[in-house]
Amino acid sequence: MCDVDSSAHDGSSPAQQRRPDVAELLELRAGEAMALNQRYLNPQLGRVIRTLGFDRDWVAGRGAQLIDRDGNEYLDLLAGYGVFSLGRNHPEVKRQLQGVLELDLPLLPQLGVSTLPGVLAEQLVALAPDSIEAVLLTSSGTESVEGALKLARAATARKRIVYCERAFHGLSLGSLSVNGSEEFRERFGPLLADCTAVPFGDASALASQLGRGDVAAFIVEPVQGKGVYVAPDGYLAEAQQLCRRSGALLIVDEVQTGLGRTGRFLALEHWGIEPDLITISKALSGGYVPVGAVLASRRAFAGTFDSMERSVVHGSTFGNGELAAAAALATLAVIDREQLVARAARLGELLLELTRPLVERFEIVREVRALGLIWAIELGPPAGGAGRRVWDAVERRQPGLFAQLITVPLFRDHRILTQVAGHHMNVVKALPPLVVGEDELRRFAAALEEVLAGAERHLLRNYASLGLGLGRRSLAAR
Repeated sequence: MCDVDSSAHDGSSPAQQRRPDVAELLELRAGEAMALNQRYLNPQLGRVIRTLGFDRDWVAGRGAQLIDRDGNEYLDLLAGYGVFSLGRNHPEVKRQLQGVLELDLPLLPQLGVSTLPGVLAEQLVALAPDSIEAVLLTSSGTESVEGALKLARAATARKRIVYCERAFHGLSLGSLSVNGSEEFRERFGPLLADCTAVPFGDASALASQLGRGDVAAFIVEPVQGKGVYVAPDGYLAEAQQLCRRSGALLIVDEVQTGLGRTGRFLALEHWGIEPDLITISKALSGGYVPVGAVLASRRAFAGTFDSMERSVVHGSTFGNGELAAAAALATLAVIDREQLVARAARLGELLLELTRPLVERFEIVREVRALGLIWAIELGPPAGGAGRRVWDAVERRQPGLFAQLITVPLFRDHRILTQVAGHHMNVVKALPPLVVGEDELRRFAAALEEVLAGAERHLLRNYASLGLGLGRRSLAAR
């Protein structure tokens, strides 16, 4: 068989067919991000972004700022759903990763072990509660949850998992089975059959399920990401006692709340509990390399890895990667050196101080709630009259739509990126980077007050038009 020179087909030489460097691609394809998404990735997401007016050509990120092609800076209070707790492109994490790349390490030997993953596991165990003795490294939050569910079943020889209504633990099949929001679950069944939901914060309902003696684990977020609902005082401690009494394991999902977000390294520290399993990810990456972990008690870990034959019954191709571990170790060092846990606690108190008065000032504000720098404001209808009729008309178009009438002006008029905290919720959520400035939080609070004032002042005229317009576009998109 003869070799064929593919360049002969178009008259060009191999040199002329050189693919551009990645940096060159950014310049050559500038301004094409949305077109590429609509053609090859997720066009429905693109339609959502365009409908909300969030479509910008992002070219850079620094700290708490996103920067578009025109040089406009936007205060990023979404932080990649909590990934960018250190802000975007933290120079110290970048420097350490560059140093590791220069070493040409033998990455992922697979049938072998590496130094940095072991050091990372050592540091995570030292930072965790005393119940934690082992670590399973993963590549994401949902993968961490999947691992925790498997370890719990193996350790207890039981199948059933109890989870909370409104919970969010990820979107892969096992994680989806313990997801408390039906909009994520529909059309993907059948899911894991042995999963039961209980109301968040209801210890009696949990006790009823655990009392049956067939539950492998109870999985819970200390602060629910969907809606930012903080665990009631005493609830997690009682849940721990109930689990131990029934032989079930306690899994605490810290994928979004961990690594300083709530003013403690792990949010569970607010209640002094010691779970059997803890899942983390997001901020552990430093915003650079995907990484996650399951922090486990020895009992939970040994229930799966209990012999040489079973040493590979669970794992992750990229979980023990040196680059991922390097990013995580650099992140932990920055958190420690810049005292970001204490900073999150202090700035969280400031943000509450600035925004709690909005409950008294505005009729449409029902509650402001937060723990550290996970924050939300819940909206509700005016008491009556024309404003209530407009609210009801907007909500009939799509429940939870009114919250978009806050996030959209914040972005459009004030260049502040926030999000609605969940489907069919009139809750606006902020996850500021832990490096956010005090002045930036004051800017956000002032902008929020201005937007809320406009919402109440013009609820009938301006916001009816905007709300119904958004509703029509949303229905059309569906």
